Amino acid sequence: MRVMGVDPGLTRCGLSMVEGGLGRSVTAIAVDVVRTPADMDLAHRLMLVADAAERWMDEHRPKAVAIERVFAQHNVRTAMGTAQAGGVIALAAARRGIPVVFHTPSEVKASVTGNGKAGKAQVTAMVTRILGLETAPEPADAADALALAICHCWRAPLMARMAAAEAQAAEAQRRYAERLAAQRAARERAGQPRPGRAQAPGRRKAAGDETAAVEAARDDGQQDVRRKAVRG
Repeated sequence: MRVMGVDPGLTRCGLSMVEGGLGRSVTAIAVDVVRTPADMDLAHRLMLVADAAERWMDEHRPKAVAIERVFAQHNVRTAMGTAQAGGVIALAAARRGIPVVFHTPSEVKASVTGNGKAGKAQVTAMVTRILGLETAPEPADAADALALAICHCWRAPLMARMAAAEAQAAEAQRRYAERLAAQRAARERAGQPRPGRAQAPGRRKAAGDETAAVEAARDDGQQDVRRKAVRG
C-alpha cells in the first residue's frame, strides 16, 4: 500500500511517500519539505503548497493520503495556516479520488515509538530505524511526514476491520428493527395488543362486556338443559 504522509504547514510543509509491505515492512520512496515565504500573501502560499502536493500525487499515485490532524494551539494564526495547508492538500486528493485520513499527533507518536507523548527527537530516531535510513531525515517536518505515512500503513488494516465490524453491526441492527416492525404490524392486523402494553379503557370495557355476555349465555344454556332433564 503506497501512502503519502503530510505534515501540514505554510512556512514548511512536509511531504513523504512510503510503500507498505507484508507485516510491518515499510520502505521510503521520497521525502521533501515545501517552503513558502512568510511575506507572500496567503492565497499564493496555499497555491504553492497545493501545486507541490498535486505533483507528488500525480507522480507517485498513492492509495491514501495521511494528514496530521490540527489541534488548537496557543498561536491561533499558526494553527489556522496549518489547517488551511492541510485543507488544500485534502481537496487535491479528493479530486483525484484518493482517500484522505487524518491522524492525531499522539496516534502517530504511539504507532512509531510506542509512546503517545514522545518528543521529536525520539520520533526522528524511530523513523530512521524503521525505514533503515543511513541518515536522519531533516528538518523535523520531513521526519513527521514519514512518521504519518508509517502510522497509516500500520493502522490501516485495523481501521478497515473496525469499519467492517461497525458496518456489520449497523446492518444487524437494521434487520432487527425491521423484524420488530413486521411483528408489530402483524399483531396489529390480528387485533392483538402489543406485549407489555395495557389495553385502552374502552377496549377493556368492551372485552369485559363481551365476556359477561358469553358467560350469561352459557348459564342460560345450562339451565335449559336442566329443565329438559327434569321434564324428561
